[in-house]
Amino acid sequence: MPEGPSIVILRELIEELNLENSVIRLVEGNSKIDKERLTDQKVIAFKSWGKHFLVCFEDFTLRIHFMLFGSYLINERKKTPPRLSLVFDDAELNFYACSVAILDQSADEIYDWSDDIMSDSWNAAKALKKLKGAPKMLACDALLDQNIFAGSGNIIKNEVLFRIMVHPLSVIGELPEAKLKEMVKETRNYSFDFLHWKKEFTLKKHWLAHTKKMCPRCLIPFHKEYLGKSKRRSYYCENCQKRYD
Repeated sequence: MPEGPSIVILRELIEELNLENSVIRLVEGNSKIDKERLTDQKVIAFKSWGKHFLVCFEDFTLRIHFMLFGSYLINERKKTPPRLSLVFDDAELNFYACSVAILDQSADEIYDWSDDIMSDSWNAAKALKKLKGAPKMLACDALLDQNIFAGSGNIIKNEVLFRIMVHPLSVIGELPEAKLKEMVKETRNYSFDFLHWKKEFTLKKHWLAHTKKMCPRCLIPFHKEYLGKSKRRSYYCENCQKRYD
């Protein structure tokens, strides 16, 4: 599943095409949205929030969520039909295996940008407050909660918990405040490391925990389990990642 940094990369690639204030000439694809509503409409802006890619119009928003296996191509197509294709005078955007929806409000009315870990408006104090308001939540669930860390996914979860030396089954209410603050800080920090390495095509080379078999600190085998409400893969060290419960 694409995480927040990957959606930022998509947004930046499309921004380079200078399509803001351009008109959509043709809308195709097997999505069941009202395609006629998008045809001949002027795009005001392209934005990202968490794992959502947003095409913004004057009084409504097109939301694209890439789910587990979504992808996109710019100015080229796959052999398989796109879920949605937006054709402009000088460019074409094609989206595959994603969820598409038209929202009847502007993006600014729908989204709180301070919840987005990649946003300039990110509010760390607000995230900390939300963590404290969920004392029974597991750490592995907290880092996947889009209401707290919009844009954080399984890679970020595993890498952040390893960085801060916290076991994924730790209970949020049992973590010292200093450790909670560290979780918030490192989620933001790692997200921008993720963005930098993704642009370099070196992201996997920098993984310390995600998909790894050995702890680089303790030189013992990692545990791999499907934990938390979502049962997503967790990679962790029983020796150096402390369990607070």
